[in-house]
This record gives sequence, structure tokens and C-alpha cells, in this order.
Amino acid sequence: MTGFPLIDPATATGKAAQLLADVHKSLGVTPNMTKAMANSPALLQGYLALSGALGGGVLPAGVRERLALTTAEYNGCEYCLSAHTYIGTNIANVDAAELDAARDAKSTEPHTAALLALSDAVARGRGTVDDSVLRDAREAGATDAEIGEVVGHIALNVLTNYFNILAQVANDWPVVTPRTTT
Repeated sequence: MTGFPLIDPATATGKAAQLLADVHKSLGVTPNMTKAMANSPALLQGYLALSGALGGGVLPAGVRERLALTTAEYNGCEYCLSAHTYIGTNIANVDAAELDAARDAKSTEPHTAALLALSDAVARGRGTVDDSVLRDAREAGATDAEIGEVVGHIALNVLTNYFNILAQVANDWPVVTPRTTT
């Protein structure tokens, strides 16, 4: 049961129809989250714009997926944990152990680990982080562009986490449940 109706791309009209067609063209599928977001074409358009902009940034797909998992675990979003585990495995080709570690803001790759730790600290501190966290990220090689994009990904992932939880979007991915709820 979803809290929001899922807009059927076959019967959608106007801006919602155009956006859902764009999603399907881009992904080859139309995930339930985007069908639910289509209730507000402005929301769906904003999500797609931010996602597209960050997708063209400096962070590689594997890092982006791990950032999404870090935030989804913190927020307890089953839909996003499921989607980003699937995408991380099947599209970004990230090792399963790395995806699992990302849920705890960890990685065996020092640079990625520093970015995940920064992301987790920013989310938990609501933007306020200890200087040592930022220093550690920079010492691991994080650039200003990467640090900026980490914040962008937090915003994107909090948007989708909160939306999916509030809207009770039916999970259309292989299910990954949060370890704990916050």
C-alpha cells in the first residue's frame, strides 16, 4: 500500500507524462518512486534535475551509490537501501562487501572512506562537523568539488529517503532492510 497513488505512465498527462517518459527512456524502467513523485511534476522535475546534475559531477557512480547507502541507512529508508544496493551491484559494479560497509559509512578505499565519513558526519550534525572530519577528508585527497558534491548528494538522498518513507512507496527492488531505525 502506498501513501501516494502511483501515476501510470500510460495514462499520465501533461508534464507528468513527459517526465515519466524521460525516466523510462533513461533507465529502461519507471521505478515506483518516480511514479509517486509524478503526483507533483515540480517535485519529480526537481529530483531529476538535481540527480542529473550530480550524476555529471566529479564523483564516480560507485562512490555516489555508496553515499546513497550511507544516508539511506541513517534515515532507515528501505526503498533507497534496496534501489541503491541493486544499482551499486548491477550498474556501478561495486563489490557487495563495499556496499554493505557503506551502510556504516565505511570503505576499504581510503578516499571513499573519508567521503563517506564526511557525508555521515554532515547528515548527523545537520551541517555542523568537527574540523577533524573535514581535515581527514582533505588529507585523503578530497577536493573542494568532491566535498561540495557530497553535500549535494546528502540533499538528494534525504529528499528521496523522506519522500519514500512519507509516501510509503511500494518497494519495486530486491528488498534490503535497514539494520536499525532512527
